[in-house]
Amino acid sequence: MEPDLALLRAQDHQAFTQLVQQYHPQLLVVARAIVRNAQAEEAVQEAWVSIFRALPKFEGRSTLKTWMYTIVSNAAKGKLRKEGREITVDDVGGVVGDYLSEDRFQSDGHWASGPSSWHMESPDRILEEQQLKQCIEKNLALLPESQRAVFLLRDVEQEPLEVICNMLELSNSNVRVLLHRARVSLLSVIDHYQETGKC
Repeated sequence: MEPDLALLRAQDHQAFTQLVQQYHPQLLVVARAIVRNAQAEEAVQEAWVSIFRALPKFEGRSTLKTWMYTIVSNAAKGKLRKEGREITVDDVGGVVGDYLSEDRFQSDGHWASGPSSWHMESPDRILEEQQLKQCIEKNLALLPESQRAVFLLRDVEQEPLEVICNMLELSNSNVRVLLHRARVSLLSVIDHYQETGKC
């Protein structure tokens, strides 16, 4: 359910509570991609305070979600600056091309060969789909934070690459590498599940 912007701009506490319940996990993913677990929750709490105070002035130039993501990423980056540290991405290597040349994706990030289609014509198939969903969620949680953040922001939340680059202070090529690695990892989980029926 989409949040009621009029109520949020009026700083309605019930509407804001619903907003927090709906978006807190996603904001935490963004914060963890920048500061890791230790300070992510603190950065998100600070972001919620900033969001609440700024809501009456929200002009809608971007989506509410993108606006909130930007606020939480700025809060997390502020924590890094206080520590005098730079944002690093541990799992991005210097060579981009090697990771973008695998069989599943073209260099522009589009499918070279897409996943096979599933047909939901029986209760067994529906059950299999639910089990696969749980398997994907479990493996998504095991991805490195930066890969998970980029995957969720791009493939789940449909944020543009430029927005993700700005939020996480990463180059376009690094975001593409992280996204590619996350997709390849999750596709291997799906392939394994389709071959064996096991997670």
